[in-house]
Amino acid sequence: EDLEDLATDVRVAEEWNESVQSLLELEEIPQAELPENLTAHLRPYQLEGFRWLSFLYDHRLGGVLADDMGLGKTVQAIAMFLHAFEVHEKERSDAAQRPRFLVVAPTSVAPNWEREIARFAPTLSTSLVTSTSAKAKSSVAERTEGADVVITSYALLRIDGDQYGELGLTGLVLDEAQFIKNAKTKAHRIARDLPTRFTLVVTGTPMENDLMELWSMFSIAAPGLFPSARKFRDFYAKPISSGEAPEALPRLRKRIRPLMMRRTKELVAAELPEKQEHRVDLGLTEEHRKVYDTRLQRERQKILGLLQDMDKNRFTIFQSLTMLRRLSLAAGLVDEEQRDVESSKLSYLREQLPEIIQDGHRALVFSQFTSFLKLIGQVLDEEGIPYLYLDGSTRDRGAVLDAFNEGKAPIFLISLKAGGFGLNLTAADYCFIMDPWWNPAAEAQAVDRTHRIGQKRNVMVYRLVSSGTIEEKVMDLKESKAALFDAVMDEGEIFSSAFGPEDIRGLLEG
Repeated sequence: EDLEDLATDVRVAEEWNESVQSLLELEEIPQAELPENLTAHLRPYQLEGFRWLSFLYDHRLGGVLADDMGLGKTVQAIAMFLHAFEVHEKERSDAAQRPRFLVVAPTSVAPNWEREIARFAPTLSTSLVTSTSAKAKSSVAERTEGADVVITSYALLRIDGDQYGELGLTGLVLDEAQFIKNAKTKAHRIARDLPTRFTLVVTGTPMENDLMELWSMFSIAAPGLFPSARKFRDFYAKPISSGEAPEALPRLRKRIRPLMMRRTKELVAAELPEKQEHRVDLGLTEEHRKVYDTRLQRERQKILGLLQDMDKNRFTIFQSLTMLRRLSLAAGLVDEEQRDVESSKLSYLREQLPEIIQDGHRALVFSQFTSFLKLIGQVLDEEGIPYLYLDGSTRDRGAVLDAFNEGKAPIFLISLKAGGFGLNLTAADYCFIMDPWWNPAAEAQAVDRTHRIGQKRNVMVYRLVSSGTIEEKVMDLKESKAALFDAVMDEGEIFSSAFGPEDIRGLLEG
């Protein structure tokens, strides 16, 4: 791996220098005109995003579009598609390759790209890949022949990876790009090696756990920016995370600024109503406390004994921590014999939801544990409250979403993993996070199912925390993760707006 790292460092750096050298003389960025065939009205910040994307495409530079969830990243990318085709038509050069884009998205999100392109760019032809070549008994190229935009899922890309390199691509878009944040995965390697002149990484959460995820995304979108993972770790990730080198953070921000655009709802979407977030601490019932404390003592001794070799015992430690998290929710989730022990969180919902519904509100209820969601469903059944349910095993996801948006039920139970992307649920204005975890980005994704463009009412968010349990410790850890995320990504200002020659020169600095 070290030898491969060094080889990649040299090769990519040379290609990168060739790509950006011509930009050093650039005095200002050309303002691309909106494509004539775009059937969408772009807000000012979306217009800025479109022009930035068009600039990157025209100059064969990749980038990361990291706007908050709900701000219209898809339509900005679609407008850029149209720009590429209009420029090609105006040049009318036989030598110029006709644009062709590949969009890779989670399975549940891929059909949305097809619908949005048909809606905003009806002149573009699309082809949605829905099965492997073995199952379809034909190659990807045969099934997508003539399509301007080919759309597939990460799952299908992993299986038929080699075939996507034969499509004659000029552009690659990786949506919900947290799916390729791990550089050791097959999906990451395939995406990195696809022959294309331009790659756009699209994500509302460019960094969830650590700064190496940021490197993974740039290693695909702009591989010459940080050619070496080892150097990035030593030069940026470790010094920033440890706080030992205060100058490392501004240096990183300056270097990624031209190739990363991030805007927050608070800054660019003033039309969105207010979001109010509340932490609700709930004490365990006496019987629940006794069960929890007894198990805690046993697991604590076990975990402390395993920490001497963290890498070897990581999975076992994770299992124990997960068990304690589940035990914080309801004793019956860990011990079937304790299923009758009262859960404070279930009691809280039993008290709050009828009042919310009576006042005409609708709510999303998130949990990472489907077993807990099913307990919540039992409570709603007992109270006679209609609800809808969505987790990773739900077959007809679209029908369930439509049913909620059409008002078939006032409560929607959603697993955090299944509901973190691809949903637009502005019909709800209450959001309950039943088991907060340390990852602030995952929670923000869930909340943004309701607090996004189209929402007309204030959004109320409630995070339920079992006091005196592992969940309180989790909240402390989460705050430090959120602080790191904000320091690198936001810093209270629009992360990337129009940039000039000095920013481009910054790309070549060490």
